[in-house]
Amino acid sequence: MEKKIVRDVLFLSQKSDPATRADLPVGIDLLDTLRANRARCVGLAANMIGVKKRIIVIADGLRNEVLLNPVLVHKSGSYETEEGCLSLEGMRPAERWNEITVEFFDMNWKKQRRKYSGFTAQIIQHEMDHLDGILI
Repeated sequence: MEKKIVRDVLFLSQKSDPATRADLPVGIDLLDTLRANRARCVGLAANMIGVKKRIIVIADGLRNEVLLNPVLVHKSGSYETEEGCLSLEGMRPAERWNEITVEFFDMNWKKQRRKYSGFTAQIIQHEMDHLDGILI
C-alpha cells in the first residue's frame, strides 16, 4: 500500500530498530510507495513512511530491491556529491563511497551479500543513513 512521506525531522532523526520477518509487509509498502513516487524518487527508508525499522528499497535500473537490516561490510573510493531527499527540501552535500558491499536479508528472509557501485551504491548509502537517523 502506498504510504504518505514523512517530513518530520525529529522523527527522521531517530535510529531505526532491526527488522524481523514480521516486518516483511513494510517492504511491500516501501515498494508501492517507491513506484508511486518513481518520477522523483530512487530509494526509500522505512522511517520515511513512518516505520522505524531497518528496511530500505532502491530502484536499481528496471528492478526495485528491498534490503532488510542492511550492513555495509566494505567500501572504497570516497567522493563528494550533492543529494536531494523526498523528505527534505533542497540539495545538500554528502560524502559517499563509489563501491560498497552490503549484507542484508531479502524478502524471502535469505541472507544476501552483494556488491554495488556508482549511483546505486550512492542510493543505498543515502537510505542507510536514514536508518541511523542521519539526514543529509
